[in-house]
Amino acid sequence: MSTFRLIILILLGLGAIWFAWRVFMTSSMVRSAFSLLAAMAILGAMFLVMRAEFLAVLQIMMMATEMSIMAIFMMMYMMDPGGMGDMDMSHQKKASISMAVVAGMAVILIVGFSQWDSPIEKVPATAQQNYDLGMELMKRSMMIFETAGTSILVAMVAAAATALPFKNRKK
Repeated sequence: MSTFRLIILILLGLGAIWFAWRVFMTSSMVRSAFSLLAAMAILGAMFLVMRAEFLAVLQIMMMATEMSIMAIFMMMYMMDPGGMGDMDMSHQKKASISMAVVAGMAVILIVGFSQWDSPIEKVPATAQQNYDLGMELMKRSMMIFETAGTSILVAMVAAAATALPFKNRKK
């Protein structure tokens, strides 16, 4: 990886961390959803910098759709989606900060003191990586994806059907 791409990757990583932090620091659920969308889109851009185009497009398309739907549902069902009221969206601040520090230190220790294998010497070309990933998804994992997709579709239809008001049409 060239120095320029590494610098871009670091800057994008810092941007993703900043937007992820903003998810928890805003009192608006809608702003929180769009901050999460920005963090996920930046992760997609990081995949692009690392030349994993398939994962980048998948990440950006999936997260954009998911976060948009999430923001719409939050606006429909939340009492105060804009964050203009007196609701406090954070709970148990001391405990959560303590756990975050402990988890962060654990990650740093694990990454720092793990015996990592040496990087592979020959990386397949990007097109070959995409082909291999596609073959993996279409062979072994296809039934799992189809089942999950059908289950999600059934859940969405059931949620919409139960949310509709029942009208008694006796005449």
